[in-house]
Amino acid sequence: MSKKSSIVAKGVTLIGIGVGFILLKYSPYYFVASIMIGIGAGFLIGAILDRDN
Repeated sequence: MSKKSSIVAKGVTLIGIGVGFILLKYSPYYFVASIMIGIGAGFLIGAILDRDN
């Protein structure tokens, strides 16, 4: 994983945590789900960026 895709993965994970804190008032499961979606999306975008290089 290159540095660029690593930064993207961390950034999208932080976005997922931010969304999770907003949704935490509804259910803690939404918080966990948004973190997992953020991690998955970050790895997916990172893989796409690595494939182009």
